[in-house]
Amino acid sequence: MFSQGQLVFAGLFFIAFVIAMVYAYRKDLALHRIFYKGNYKILIGFGVFIGILFLIKIFFKR
Repeated sequence: MFSQGQLVFAGLFFIAFVIAMVYAYRKDLALHRIFYKGNYKILIGFGVFIGILFLIKIFFKR
């Protein structure tokens, strides 16, 4: 389906992309700590919301 060259390019591109994302995140880590304090609460809220939707689905299915 894919040639050997395409697979090599995709692998190298993925590795380079991950390295660039890690570098950018490390560079902005101090800013993340200042401006994104408490974002775990939003993540928990999304989890609770999805859980409630799942429970509603189960409840109305029966």
